[in-house]
Amino acid sequence: MEPYAEFLAALKAEGFEGDLSDERSERQVLATDNSIYQVLPDIVVFPRSVQDLQRIGRLLAEPRFDDVVLRPRGGGTGTNGQSLGHGVVVEFSRHLAGILEINVEERWARVQPGVIKDRLNEALRPHGLFFAPELSTSNRATIGGMISTDACGQGSCLYGKTSNHVLELKAVLVGGEVLDTKPRTAREIATLEGREGDILRTLERVARDNAGLIAERFPKLNRSLTGYDLAHLRDADGRIDPRAVLCGSEGTLAMLAEARINLVPIPKVSRQINVFYDDFQAALRDARILAGLGAAAVETVDSRVLGLAQADPVWEYVSPFFPDAEAKGVNLVEFTGDDEASVEAQIQAALARLREPADGRRGHTLARGDDVARITEMRKKAVGLLGRTAGKRRPMPFVEDCAVPPENLEPFIREFRAVLDEEGLQYGMFGHVDAGVLHVRPALDLVDPAEEPLVRRVTERVEALARRYGGLLWGEHGKGVRSEFVPKVFGPLYPALEEIKRAFDPGDQLNPGKIASARGAALLKIDEVPLRGAADRQIPEAQRAQYEGAVSCNGNGACFNQAHHEVMCPSYKATNDRRNSPKGRSALVREWLRQGGPEGRADPGFERDVKDALDECLSCKACARACPVQVDVPRFRAQFMESWYARNPRPARDHLLGRLERLLPFASAFPRLANLALKGPFSPLLEILGLTHVPALPKALGRNDLAAAGLKPLNLAALPRPDRAVVIVPDAFTRYFEPHLVLDLAFVVRALGFEPYLLPFRPNGKPLHVLGRLKAFERQARRTGASLQRLSKDGFTLVGIEPAMTLAYRDEYRDVIPEGVPVLLPQQWLATQTEALIACAGNKARERLTLMLHCTERTLHPGGKGEWVSIFEALGQEISVPNAGCCGMAGTWGHEVRNAGTSARIFDLSWRRHVDEAGGAILATGFSCRCQSSLLAKAEALHPLQRIRHLIAC
Repeated sequence: MEPYAEFLAALKAEGFEGDLSDERSERQVLATDNSIYQVLPDIVVFPRSVQDLQRIGRLLAEPRFDDVVLRPRGGGTGTNGQSLGHGVVVEFSRHLAGILEINVEERWARVQPGVIKDRLNEALRPHGLFFAPELSTSNRATIGGMISTDACGQGSCLYGKTSNHVLELKAVLVGGEVLDTKPRTAREIATLEGREGDILRTLERVARDNAGLIAERFPKLNRSLTGYDLAHLRDADGRIDPRAVLCGSEGTLAMLAEARINLVPIPKVSRQINVFYDDFQAALRDARILAGLGAAAVETVDSRVLGLAQADPVWEYVSPFFPDAEAKGVNLVEFTGDDEASVEAQIQAALARLREPADGRRGHTLARGDDVARITEMRKKAVGLLGRTAGKRRPMPFVEDCAVPPENLEPFIREFRAVLDEEGLQYGMFGHVDAGVLHVRPALDLVDPAEEPLVRRVTERVEALARRYGGLLWGEHGKGVRSEFVPKVFGPLYPALEEIKRAFDPGDQLNPGKIASARGAALLKIDEVPLRGAADRQIPEAQRAQYEGAVSCNGNGACFNQAHHEVMCPSYKATNDRRNSPKGRSALVREWLRQGGPEGRADPGFERDVKDALDECLSCKACARACPVQVDVPRFRAQFMESWYARNPRPARDHLLGRLERLLPFASAFPRLANLALKGPFSPLLEILGLTHVPALPKALGRNDLAAAGLKPLNLAALPRPDRAVVIVPDAFTRYFEPHLVLDLAFVVRALGFEPYLLPFRPNGKPLHVLGRLKAFERQARRTGASLQRLSKDGFTLVGIEPAMTLAYRDEYRDVIPEGVPVLLPQQWLATQTEALIACAGNKARERLTLMLHCTERTLHPGGKGEWVSIFEALGQEISVPNAGCCGMAGTWGHEVRNAGTSARIFDLSWRRHVDEAGGAILATGFSCRCQSSLLAKAEALHPLQRIRHLIAC
């Protein structure tokens, strides 16, 4: 039996409690991180307990498994292939993600390695505490991964690195023993037996015999050499501290099972000065002055990052603080504290200093409180935003985390830029200038083999440059594949690293090729590990362009965000299977393309797994905006489904859903008959077809209904004057399942002094797009779009009601009509009529109103929340609009029997709490959201238009 298959079988026989997999789809998703590399593992294991880790460790020590190697993996956000390689991926984030204990009085928490930093901080927030080391990837980085790379980021001059906050570690060794990591004296170490004693005696000997070299070789930086931190082998009391080598060891010494970590108080006051410059080098020079003003953090971003940020939803909130479009660089100078007066005094002192003349300064803005958090969010997205760069060359991480003494940063970056300019490379820059770290990502097209040599040429020159300025190539993001430079950097200390590796892992089985070898083997080289671009190169160029959304994923992992209040990928949150994340789906489709999937040459089992992962997608469009690179899974999902069903029969359910928009007008004409199938005795037939919980059809709108509302059918052959006309563009759901909403909108339009007209119903085509019937969608979009465009060009205001259908006119329609079709959402039009709304506001008592937004609306029209708030304020009402994820229905997705369980879990993630705690009228903009709230929470949710009609007194 092949060794990894045998290892998998042996784990199962040992009673392994977690998940075991050798499926190609599972392995493919874990073949990449946020680096330029791609290496397919042999098997994947998902441990549930310390005992599972011990089972792995014990088997690994058996002679029959000498050739088996492990790759511990946390969040998978590494930029240098730290967790990549052949062998066994031990994935911690699926099951070992618990917060075991929080001690508020002593300010520490005990956690499992797979817990995400932001989720931990969410649990700590009510206690006024947080886990301090800040990362741009904090919403998906795991604590175990942070420990393994000794991570840090913004504010590190104040809070330090992860290792500064690790109090205790529980680590499982090869052989299954659990290492006690508390510091020990030489006398205590001498009495220890077994592996623990051998390891600690090795550490004591290395610290004793190499004290002079350690003091000489380790640079005096805020960042350290990372990985086997010999400089801190002895603690302040002279004891040997094994945490110093485990923090930053990148999974090469042991498997982390548990950590007790230090917590710090959340600052109560936050202020930030944003300083603008004529050129980026001026920003770097000035940063040293600003850092000396007592700032908690000084961050820098260049104009390239700021320009890309303008296409991100967060820009709506932060743009007022970045009014200088000509600035080439910005310093973000943050001051924090617990006392308003003292922080304000720091701000005033800093502003006084900024009023003094300085080379390159252009001006500044001041942000406070929540605005500082929003700017920080924008800055955190910088890595992903750079991946949005247009063209074949995209910014790549391989020399992105150099650290030098802060006083050397400006000249170092000047020469660094000269290297890149000499190679003809574009790049983006941002980073922690107070700590001497700047992230620089040169743009390469690694699908082109001619550009591969640039990785080595640039890396070697930058590594030498960093050492010349007293710094390091890897100041923040670990070594990983760059380990080939370790012997050069450590010099005569490198044998000490090998000695430590032998003590922990004598067989070189834990993440071999990284940091050091127990057997004297060569370490990994930056140009000898398979590149992701080399795999993509095997995809025909035309297909790379067609499926650009999947191929453009750079692995940043923003979709691994588990925050329930955010819209990003509800199906991943509900299933906790990374194949169901946008990054996972992108990886699967890329491999399917590489295998020749569109031509029917892909492995059938793998192709079925790809389809299963895409079937779980709700097509909610969250990824299309929340992903920094804007990977649009619903778009390439539709393309895949079109290809799949060209070679496989469609289920009857799909044929019914594809014709839904055309069937509803006929069904609505005979609602009693239709409801026999929808809710009556024939409804089991729908379940056989795979549909469930389909709402009943009400009585159709008649001429009298329209006349009573003052709503006139629009005669396309004899159009009215457009200046006071509002044309209601009906969608299938509100027109036939909730026709009263059409009347409500008409009533509001008339009350505000306009004439409402109802456009004859025409299918929108979105269900066809979701099903992958793209040719039929294109035909429908051309017909409907041409009619709407004519009206728009004639000056008519077009307003739809259902968010997902209305937003399709400016999203999916762009694949057919590049400029899209300008159909407004109700709040977009109403927000332009606030003076009229104020005049029409009645004397209704203020109510407690909670508005829940459709997730597609939150994603594709982020300004909608503010528009609804301004509308209700004009009507004298205060409305709460909580941040919630997806309701789980998403059009017809939740009505499919196969999706019912996942749909309910998604609703429970965030919507149920908000619905249960509303305490007043619940409003919801989405038809599917209202259906789901009624179905799962037995709560009636109204459309905002219904409440607005009630509030208007005109």
